[in-house]
This record gives sequence, C-alpha cells and structure tokens, in this order.
Amino acid sequence: MPTFAQTVKKALYPLIMLFTKNSGKGLVLHNSEKSLPNKSFFDLKATLNNGKQISFSQWKEKKVLIVNTASDCGYTRQYEELQALQLRFASTLVVIGFPANDFEEQEKGTDEEIMQFCKLNYGISFPLSTKTVVIKSAGQNDVFRWLTDKSANGWNDKAPSWNFSKYLVDERGTLTHYFDPSVSPLGKEVISAIGS
Repeated sequence: MPTFAQTVKKALYPLIMLFTKNSGKGLVLHNSEKSLPNKSFFDLKATLNNGKQISFSQWKEKKVLIVNTASDCGYTRQYEELQALQLRFASTLVVIGFPANDFEEQEKGTDEEIMQFCKLNYGISFPLSTKTVVIKSAGQNDVFRWLTDKSANGWNDKAPSWNFSKYLVDERGTLTHYFDPSVSPLGKEVISAIGS
C-alpha cells in the first residue's frame, strides 16, 4: 500500500516533469566519439533483490538500461514508464533497476518491501538489484563505478544527479548514453537511442 506522500508524488509527476523540462534540465550525454570501454561491461555482476547473482554477460545480444531508483521520489512514477519501455522493446532491451537511498533518504524500505511496492503499484517485471549505493564513494556499487568512471567505460564520469538517472549500454557492452532523471524513459531521446 503506498503512503500518502507516495500517492501525492505520483499524482504530481506530470507537473514535476513539465517543470523540469521547462527549467532547462534534462541533460543527455552521448558517446559521440564512440569510445570503447577499457574494462568489459560483460564482466560485471549484480545481486538481485531475491539474492540471486546475475552476470551481465547474459545480455550480450541486448541493450541494457540501468537506472537508480527510489520509492519516495517525485520521479517514482517512472517505474511505470520503465515497465512500458521494457515491454515495448522486450526482444532487444533489458531494464534493470538499482534501488538506492543516496538522495534525501527516498528509499528506506527493505529489498522485499521495495519489490512488493514496485509490483503492486507499477506491475514491474524487470529485475531489481538489492538496495545499493550509486553515488561516487568507497561503497559505490561496482556497476555504477563502471558507469561513472571513464577509465573503465571509456568516456563518462557523470554520476547520477538524482534518483532515476539512466545509463544505456549497447549490445557490444559500450556505454552510449546518460539521461538525467527529468528525461522520461518514454521520451524521444531514450526511444531514439534504443532504436538506433
């Protein structure tokens, strides 16, 4: 059952997106030089919230959209859009969420509570990792360390600016894009990048 605050934020989501779009936010970074990673994306692993470890090598034939998520954020309704995106590109894309409590304590739940919230309120079927740390720090998750270190990924140092920052990796394991939280998962920038 969503909290009152979660219900209000869900209702206000269209206004939040409109405000951030009109305020000039919505950074999109693109690997325009087509820089190749120095460390293989496919060597990375993640622990899902059910305790199962997965290897990214299983996704060599698909694009992967990695998103840091939170249940109490103004952008939380993007779970719904991420699920729609996963369904739309099911044969060519994997969405994976990384719940994190790095921004104003907006993800306080346990792994079980987070999954229950996401399934009940947004019907998500894409994988979620265990709750983790995505910002640059000693405890940063290895996946986000790769995504935010150009000596590993080849070009990008941009860490998540807030919950629901998005990173797109292509079928060859090359990081191609970073999208700020205010860029909708169903926005033309994301759709175009996945379709290319």
